[in-house]
Amino acid sequence: MIATPVEAELVDRLREVDERLDIRFEPDLLPPPRFPSDHVGDPSFERTPSEERRFSELVAGAEVLYGFPREDPQQIAWAVRTAPGLRYVQATFAGAGQQLAAAGLSREELERIQWASSAGVHATPLAEWSIFGILAFTKGLPRLLADQRDRHWDHYPVDELRGSTVLVVGLGSIGSEVARLAEAFGMNVVSVRREHGDLDELLPQADSIVVTLPLTEETRGLIDRSRIERMRPGAIFVNVGRGGVVDEEALADALRSGHLRGAALDVFTQEPLPPESPLWELENVILSPHTMALSRHENERIIELFADNLRRYLRGDELRSRIQTSLFY
Repeated sequence: MIATPVEAELVDRLREVDERLDIRFEPDLLPPPRFPSDHVGDPSFERTPSEERRFSELVAGAEVLYGFPREDPQQIAWAVRTAPGLRYVQATFAGAGQQLAAAGLSREELERIQWASSAGVHATPLAEWSIFGILAFTKGLPRLLADQRDRHWDHYPVDELRGSTVLVVGLGSIGSEVARLAEAFGMNVVSVRREHGDLDELLPQADSIVVTLPLTEETRGLIDRSRIERMRPGAIFVNVGRGGVVDEEALADALRSGHLRGAALDVFTQEPLPPESPLWELENVILSPHTMALSRHENERIIELFADNLRRYLRGDELRSRIQTSLFY
């Protein structure tokens, strides 16, 4: 059962996966998307009582669910308890474990269902944005914008990526793509996985640091004040993982003092970022409202993953991007 907005032509691809599949897709029961790859849909959308009954019937009869309705933890719990035969849920976002953890499901409810995230499909846009952030500060984007605004003309040298060192913290699909792109620019790539590794030793060596980690109890607050202080003076910091991995107050202090050259941030501890956050006002910060994973090609890539996982599910094989419900990652 398709429980989140998606293009009809992509659903047609699922029907080609296996003739045994009975795919239930009634787009009129789903909130209309506001933009390409919108998995939540128009927040003002409401079903009529008869439409709500039909939607509940479709969910109740599902063995496989595509999408968490409205990406809402309460809706996850409702779907699980509405559908006693539910055995596999394919989420449409990489950090689905956090929403799953917030759903308040029992251990039995969690374990009777195979849960898969969309981890891996966002590697290209997030890696590209990470390189963009490093390039922006390496080439002095804040100064260029200020000079353009002030109609100021001057000549000065700029740095290069070639020969610089980038530290990738988290070498999953996103981190691996960051490393591949960085190597194409001639950068030296070093990396650590979420098990900390040699992080403290590597931080002072890096000209730029890219964090791609999920938020778990293991990674929460990993980039704390002491580690930010260990970063090389003038380093560039990029976070495309989760905001809670980083001490934002310490990061803002390091940016304000000039210890760090700049930061490109797509994720934050609290989202939306509160108006009082000092990160809004710092000229050496590039802010993105957690939107850089949202590619126009996202739905197509997630459907490709889902199609592959459906084949695996029907064969009894392990799913790709399976969420570990003990870690919610």
